[in-house]
Amino acid sequence: MNRRQANARALESELAWFNHVLETRIGIYFQHDGAADSIHDVLPPPLTESGSFYHRLVHEQHMSMDERIVLLLALIPHIRPQVLDTFFIQNKNFDRGFTEFGGLKGHTHSGFLPTGETAAFILAGDDLEKRFDIQALYDPDHFFARKTILRLEPVEKTEPFLSGALTISAEYLSKLTTGLDHKPDYNIHFPAKLITTQLDWKDLVLSPEAMADVSHIATWLQHGPTIRNHWGLGKVIKPGYRCLFYGPPGTGKTLTATLVGKTTGVDVYRIDLSKVVSKYIGETEKNLAGVFDQAVNKNWILFFDEADALFGKRTQTSSAHDRYANQEVSYLLQRIEDYPGVVILATNLKDNIDEAFARRFQSTVYFPIPDADQRLQLWRNMDNGKRIFADDVDLHRLATDYELSGGAVANVVCYSAILAMEQNHDAITQNLVQNAIAKELRKEGKTI
Repeated sequence: MNRRQANARALESELAWFNHVLETRIGIYFQHDGAADSIHDVLPPPLTESGSFYHRLVHEQHMSMDERIVLLLALIPHIRPQVLDTFFIQNKNFDRGFTEFGGLKGHTHSGFLPTGETAAFILAGDDLEKRFDIQALYDPDHFFARKTILRLEPVEKTEPFLSGALTISAEYLSKLTTGLDHKPDYNIHFPAKLITTQLDWKDLVLSPEAMADVSHIATWLQHGPTIRNHWGLGKVIKPGYRCLFYGPPGTGKTLTATLVGKTTGVDVYRIDLSKVVSKYIGETEKNLAGVFDQAVNKNWILFFDEADALFGKRTQTSSAHDRYANQEVSYLLQRIEDYPGVVILATNLKDNIDEAFARRFQSTVYFPIPDADQRLQLWRNMDNGKRIFADDVDLHRLATDYELSGGAVANVVCYSAILAMEQNHDAITQNLVQNAIAKELRKEGKTI
């Protein structure tokens, strides 16, 4: 039996139980004849489907009946929404739905979307003490929040706390249904992109000093828990690791971050701060909160590109806009410092980063323009044993005469290959390379 089948079988049993619980609560609340005394008389099914993620989660977290009901309630709109159609019954006295049922109507979903109030009704009915007790299910230190399994969506400050929508995270929705790990993609609510590469360390040309600094990041990812726990340094060292990459464009900052993730088996998500920062008050924090909320339990490497868009040198606060900008920076700094994984900030110029921010990082790595020997290695890496260069191409001369970054060399070879195809050449000639170099230098305001 595969994971999807195991999950489906386990949830079928749980849904039947939930239906019985819901019917019991309705019967108790409306005083139907023969109704049970308590929903807790309806015992949950035993955990027998060992291959399902649902049963494993319930077992690992020692979930109570109340916690299982809340988890199912958050999950039901995604797997069997008609189960909640009961809540559409009308209050004949007011010709409207029952306030105590809570619930929301979606923009495209025609079914009933549960809120914290819905969960409170099922678990507590009109028992105030029980209602107060179950609010602990939404506390930040509850495993629902700590593991980002589910949450109540924030509401306007004048709205009741329990009126927030009860939502399950995309990660756990995926694990509980298909059994697959969820890999979020860039969208308006998640301004980060999973970055991967087919290259390896042999394709990256860095100075020995930079490589040594980069190796520390991989070591921390592999042995951080040992350093903090086995060596007893957890009281003085936070679980996260923060690093600043700086240097000219095209020198390998993004590739290095990606290779660290590839080597250690950790996903790398790139956040381009120049695209995330909003002129509207509070939007930047909201844009980034979703990234941190999803990343906190997954050990992702968060790679902040164009970091000086938010961490640039601060000027004297002279307006309300400046004060809010400082609040945004303070918020992001706090989230970075609290993040238990690796955070890498990248910038073209270290001087653009406020010194107070730079001091918060465990290490800084400089990515200079490669020297002649390194450039020769970059040119040779481009050939990769395919003999893409014609015999008249002098790689030593190209490496000596032109100070190009690794990214620039890749652009030159790409453009040269396009020209070779257009001119029906079997290989890239020296003349094509020279034309491509001239084009690349013009982009930087230079000439050959």
